[in-house]
Amino acid sequence: MKYIKATVEDIPAIRRIAEVVFPATYSSIISREQIDFMMEWMYSEDALRKELTGDVTYLLPVEDGAAVGYVSFGPDGIEGQYHLHKIYLLPAFQGKGYGRELFLAAENEMRRLGAEAFELNVNRHNKALDFYIRMGMEIDRSGDFDIGGGFYMNDYIMKKNLTGEI
Repeated sequence: MKYIKATVEDIPAIRRIAEVVFPATYSSIISREQIDFMMEWMYSEDALRKELTGDVTYLLPVEDGAAVGYVSFGPDGIEGQYHLHKIYLLPAFQGKGYGRELFLAAENEMRRLGAEAFELNVNRHNKALDFYIRMGMEIDRSGDFDIGGGFYMNDYIMKKNLTGEI
């Protein structure tokens, strides 16, 4: 699969994918109201523009000229540490090894940018938890994070050290 680095011109594609994958991922975990709140918080045009013109990188896997998912990451304020913010694929591309490829593409790019480790947050009830463990992530801690609107993210924070790995 080919990967491109997203620009602000890719915001509509990211939003279209998010409108499919985000509710499908979380509808059995959180309320529709929280999904709507989080979609606006994370996927509004302004929020994506701020990320894409800041220090967050989005990689888009492309098949037949169309983006079929995204992964985003950026430095987290600790020297040598990055944060993997989001990783999603359209349902038709799940379960075929593309998630692994996308994860490794992000990991390799973070390593190239100087990351010695990276973290990610995952809802404690998200089935992706097993995927992250298979990818070498370890649960470091957990937390309940107030995101506003009376909503919380109930997450594990997982970590992977990149030093000494190829």
